[in-house]
Amino acid sequence: MTSKDTRIVATTIAAVGIVFGDLGTSPLYALQECFTGPHGITPNRENIIGTLSLIFWSLILVVTVKYLVFLMRADNRGEGGIMALLSLIPENVLQRKPESLGFIAICGIAGAALLFGDGVLTPAISVLSAVEGIGVAAPSLKHFIVPVTLLILVALFAIQSRGTGRLGALFGPVMVLWFLTAAGLGIVNIRNDVSVFQSLSPLPGLSLLLRHRMQGLHLLGGVVLVITGCEALYADMGHFGRRPIRLAWVLLCLPSLMLCYLGQGALLLQHPEAASGPFYALCPKGLWIYPLIALATAATVIASQALISGVFSLTQQAMRLGYFPRVTIVHTSHETEGQIYVPLMNTGLAISCCLLVLIFRESSKLTAAYGLAVSGTMLLTSLVFYAMLRTSWQWPKWKALLLVGAFIAIDAPFVVANTLKLFDGGYIPLVIGVGFVVVMASWRIGRSLLAESIRVRADEPFLRALATERRISGVGVVLASQPGGYPPVFRMLVARLHALYEDTVLLTVHTEHVPVVDGANRVEIATSQDELHRVIVRYGYTESPNVPAVIDRVLLQLNINATAKDVIYVLGRETVVATAKGKMNLTLERVFAVLARNSRNATDYFSIPIEQVLELGSQVDL
Repeated sequence: MTSKDTRIVATTIAAVGIVFGDLGTSPLYALQECFTGPHGITPNRENIIGTLSLIFWSLILVVTVKYLVFLMRADNRGEGGIMALLSLIPENVLQRKPESLGFIAICGIAGAALLFGDGVLTPAISVLSAVEGIGVAAPSLKHFIVPVTLLILVALFAIQSRGTGRLGALFGPVMVLWFLTAAGLGIVNIRNDVSVFQSLSPLPGLSLLLRHRMQGLHLLGGVVLVITGCEALYADMGHFGRRPIRLAWVLLCLPSLMLCYLGQGALLLQHPEAASGPFYALCPKGLWIYPLIALATAATVIASQALISGVFSLTQQAMRLGYFPRVTIVHTSHETEGQIYVPLMNTGLAISCCLLVLIFRESSKLTAAYGLAVSGTMLLTSLVFYAMLRTSWQWPKWKALLLVGAFIAIDAPFVVANTLKLFDGGYIPLVIGVGFVVVMASWRIGRSLLAESIRVRADEPFLRALATERRISGVGVVLASQPGGYPPVFRMLVARLHALYEDTVLLTVHTEHVPVVDGANRVEIATSQDELHRVIVRYGYTESPNVPAVIDRVLLQLNINATAKDVIYVLGRETVVATAKGKMNLTLERVFAVLARNSRNATDYFSIPIEQVLELGSQVDL
């Protein structure tokens, strides 16, 4: 085996630990919810075979066909998820006017917001449902369930800074053992009634839905639990890559899950009374139950990782697209750009998960909330995918409609089924999602209107003052997001002071898609006809930008006789004053004002000494 093959095997095992945890632990509660939940159906032969048929074809059509075959082809430099999908769509489709977002942009941020909500729910439900096994083995210890759950959650979030690559190496073997154990338990029980293989046909599932109608629609609210985690799978693509995820699913995860579900079905055909806990009923009676509970607990703790990693990826993507304020992003791998850690989101998720456990205290009270976030994001992802097919991949309308129409035909019933559980707990991801929608929409619209405001106010004074002979002594470094043209803060500088520094540097910092940039390629310098020095500095995604160190090198190359203390870094700071006079909705403007005040400061991000910063401030009403 070559080193490349060894690396693929190791990455595939790590992907099992991070990406498939949520999908992999669904056998613990999915079939149980179908038969004993608030809208469960009677566990007779026809219903059992029909439900297994719906489960099998949901895994095939949704996870395998929709996500692994089609959606995972739509990536942005290896990154997946609904925000990466949104980034492939032309800007004029997403936002035609600065003060409003297009329909597809709203779909994208709504889908991402629901996934943020799912990221709060999944660790709480997964860990709590696993630890509740203590009550199965020893009812007298039930009062320890909540404290133990909280300890596990705190420990899980505390180790996130080690990075998903290291966590995958730790979690991967455990999840491989979990999948093999689930498959083994399934095989042992399938032997009791091989007629369960009839469920591999789609006909029993369709017959069940037609026969039960409204109750069959309710049943889909339980079936959707088998595919919770598919959206996180797509969002986590940047952590491991497309190939390892596909290999893990086809070779291990899908076969193991189906064998386990078929085993549970065969058991229920012989013992319908086991519907209240079909997974643990697969285990032989005696001491075997204790190691199984321990393994299930470990697996469900790991299951939370898929959503946590997904939230980190979504946060970074939303920042890059201008939908989220600047927060600290820590790259944890020199091999894979997508392996990141976001301290702020990690802390927020930890606090939210612990609060949910303390408030609800039982996983059954949160189960109804589990499917709505996933099914809603699935539907919204299909809509964004259609727009991407038409605008980016240039598919003809009939072809895009045919494919996405098939996706929506599957997604929509799941959404309707879970909407019926809205008041049973389904409101939780919606409340969280609405909060994130407000944050992302207000930030995107606010930044667009702010840029327009600065451009309009600075254009004419800037053009009149640029030709002035007046010069300010020293070196002025103006940060610019793009290497061409003139940044807004530079226009403000000229318009207000009617002068330029003796030596003015327009500095643009680029983050490259490599871990470390070679020193020889770090700095690119050009001097334009307007006597401005335009400098592009490149950093790898694992490096922390140090602008003063670069400026020392630039001054030396330009033969500018100045010390580091002679350099002034010119930054812009706009204070938003929210009133009803501007173009922006007053509520969104107030939210944007709060976010702008609390986003990460550029001086911290670029390691700029605060005593050498000149901030040009202004008050604006958007």
